[in-house]
Amino acid sequence: MLDPVKRIVKTTFRLCGLNIERINAADNNYDWLLKYDIGTVLDIGANTGQFARWIRSVLPDARLYSFEPIKECYDKLIENMAKAPNFHAFNYALGDTDTDQEMHVNAFTPSSSLLPMASLHKRNFPYTAAEHLEKVEVKRLDVVAEDLELTGNLLIKIDVQGYEDRVIQGGQNVMSRAKVLIVETSFKGLYIGQPMFEDIHDMLKQIGFRFMGALEQLSSPIDGSVLQADSVFIKNVENQRAG
Repeated sequence: MLDPVKRIVKTTFRLCGLNIERINAADNNYDWLLKYDIGTVLDIGANTGQFARWIRSVLPDARLYSFEPIKECYDKLIENMAKAPNFHAFNYALGDTDTDQEMHVNAFTPSSSLLPMASLHKRNFPYTAAEHLEKVEVKRLDVVAEDLELTGNLLIKIDVQGYEDRVIQGGQNVMSRAKVLIVETSFKGLYIGQPMFEDIHDMLKQIGFRFMGALEQLSSPIDGSVLQADSVFIKNVENQRAG
């Protein structure tokens, strides 16, 4: 993440009691990502555009599609990305079914989920205890992608607070076409019924991806243990190495 954006995000999260740590040895070096010649980015779980603004700074020419089901966050996303070229946003969630569901909209909106929050999450981050239910539309990525222009190589980011496996199940055809995936993965249960890192790893391995490390991780403010990480998965690594 570029320095100005990184400072804003880290300051905001620290005020809320979260600790974000960068794993990369050299900040601002994204040559590894640029070499994949990404033409289209899918930003699944966009919130108010944190990732969208960052990836636009790294890949300014890529077509960017963002998905955000919470109306308040969606409206802010549109406002924040109003001047961004080749940007399109959709006010619905992605999952493994085409339906309407009740979403647990949190007072701290990045913690909102289609799954109920586990007690471990509330103990570590008490300010996330307040929430209300909001009905949202859920669609499958493989269905909505039929109306998207997925040009060039594809990068998919998934940050959906425990619903990652459902997104993958509903978009396996599109996922299998991607070159790079950035997926929020959990090592402890922060939402009831969510998959753990190993579950996501096994799902993605079956469609040809290899885990290649993490960009950032979230640690517990109580004991410092790692709770989540933004995990990077790359397609056909062995073939690229051989080439």
